[in-house]
Amino acid sequence: MVRTQIQLTEEQAKALKKIALSRHLSIAEIIRQAVDTIIRTNTMVNIEERRKRAIDIVGRFSSGKLDISRKHDAYLVEAFDK
Repeated sequence: MVRTQIQLTEEQAKALKKIALSRHLSIAEIIRQAVDTIIRTNTMVNIEERRKRAIDIVGRFSSGKLDISRKHDAYLVEAFDK
């Protein structure tokens, strides 16, 4: 394990202590579990994957409008006004 030092607000420290006591775990273990959760749920997607996803979605949906390329600004204004 790597030792590290963090600073918490008084409220954070109190809440962590309460959680740790209720679960019969150390504050350090609670923090490690929280870090693991953040790591697991972080869904960073690299730029190539983002491009592929954007290209893959092209043409999948239809608005029914035939003049989108000419009137896209007007349609955006209309959509944001709703």
